[in-house]
Amino acid sequence: VQLQASGGGLVQAGGSLRLSCTGSGIISSQHTMAWYRQAPGKQREMVASITAADVTTYSDSVKGRFTISRDNAKKEVYLEMNSLKPEDTAVYYCHARRIGPGYWGKGTQVTVSS
Repeated sequence: VQLQASGGGLVQAGGSLRLSCTGSGIISSQHTMAWYRQAPGKQREMVASITAADVTTYSDSVKGRFTISRDNAKKEVYLEMNSLKPEDTAVYYCHARRIGPGYWGKGTQVTVSS
């Protein structure tokens, strides 16, 4: 199983980025997919998730600014990030789970300058 995240970069506050995560192996439409992030010196936190039934959940800090979506045919999940703030700076990770602890992908760095 592999999860590959991409789309990170450097952006000014107020800007937008779109992260993508491509799954392979046993990743399927039945997996709950999620984006987590970890800022320096902080714990990893969940940003957004989407279930097999397309039910989405967002952390309070990104609600209204970020949108998670998925393309099951491509085994991809996306995170559209708008109105970015410096506090959104972190390494963003993709996660897939059906049962058990799930699978993590390598992160992609998002840096928001003020």
